[in-house]
Order: sequence, then structure tokens, then C-alpha cells
Amino acid sequence: MNPRVLLIDDHALVRSGIRLLLDKSSTITVVGEFGSARGALEMCGELRPDVVLTDVEMPQLNGIELARQITMNHPAISTIMVTMHSSQQYVLESLRAGARGYVLKDAAIAELLTAIHTVRAGKRYLSPSLVDFVLTDYIRQANGEQGLSDLDKLSPREREVLQLLAEGYTSAQLRDVLHISVRTADAHRSRIMQKLDIHSIAGLTKFAITHGLTSVHYRPDRPRVQPL
Repeated sequence: MNPRVLLIDDHALVRSGIRLLLDKSSTITVVGEFGSARGALEMCGELRPDVVLTDVEMPQLNGIELARQITMNHPAISTIMVTMHSSQQYVLESLRAGARGYVLKDAAIAELLTAIHTVRAGKRYLSPSLVDFVLTDYIRQANGEQGLSDLDKLSPREREVLQLLAEGYTSAQLRDVLHISVRTADAHRSRIMQKLDIHSIAGLTKFAITHGLTSVHYRPDRPRVQPL
């Protein structure tokens, strides 16, 4: 049976282009596409994809956090990052979050198809240019030279709140997006600052950007691409 693929990218033209290429393959079945990671996460149980393709940088809920939540809540689904970002930080945080593949957007469609079938078979796939520093990081960890990421100090909800705070969301807007009270939003912010020992929104924003949670161009008043 063909792998069932769910495609997520907040850029409509990119999403449409990838979908067009996948639809031409007789070995892939695209079960849906979304411009929102949060909307796609809510539909994973209904659409039952084998593989989720997602960009790293997306508003409200980034691809790394999406991979983490899929791994926790839908362990049978494999996540592949399809992104322009080749930095070590993005790759390593994605793998730590549970992503099973990482493919650069300048790759040929044949490589993306190989990645899909590889993770569907229970293995991992990395674009060849990324393999060296991932192995180097593994060796460092094996030698006890590297500790846990600072992001590991935060709960899944706190990582969501951190991204939204960095994107400029107020407590009232957090209430609307996450369906929590303003008091709960304020409590999350306080705990995040305490855990990270960062005591300003500017500092949290810098941390979130550095760790691949968001990009400076996402703002709460920016029109959002809605799921198809």
C-alpha cells in the first residue's frame, strides 16, 4: 500500500508545488494539505497519514513542536522536515523532537520520495549534506560532551506559549489561540522565564529564534493561511 502523506507548509505556492510533484508519483497517496500546523495536528487522527511533511518555520506552532506532539500522541506517524534551513540547530532540535527525516527544499523530488519510503519502513533519512555534523553531535553525546537542550526544560505547552510570546502575542491573544485563561497564560510566561532564567520578552524572543521556534517575520496581526 502506498504511504499516506499529509503535507503542511504555510506558503501556499510551496505547498502546491510539492503536492503537484507528489501527485505525479504512483507510489505516494496525498491525504491532505494544510497551511497550519495546529490545524493539521487536530486532523492527524482522522486522516491517518503514515508520513507528515512539514516545514520547520511556521506561525503559532512550528514544525519542531509539531514533530514532538505527533511523536507523543501519534507514534505510528513519521514526520519529515522539508525546509530551506540547514543549520545544525534546526536539524538537531528536529531530531530530538522525534522527526525521522530532514530534507532540504533544494533536493530533487526523487530524494523526497526516497525519504518518504525510508521513514515509512521505520528508518531515518537525512539529506546527505547534513549527515556529517549529525554524526559528530552523536559522538559528542556518546562521550558525554553535550548536555540536554535548554528547550528540554520546558513542557510542550510552555514551548507553544514561548513561540507565541516571541511572535508578539499578548496574554489575551494567547487565551484565544490556546483556549486558556489570561491568568493561565501569565502563569505560563512566568514559569518559562524562571526555567530559562530569562526575564524579558526581548530575551525570550531571542531565545526562541536562536532555538528554531520562530522567525522574526511572524506577527499576531499577520493574516494566517487557513487549512484547505
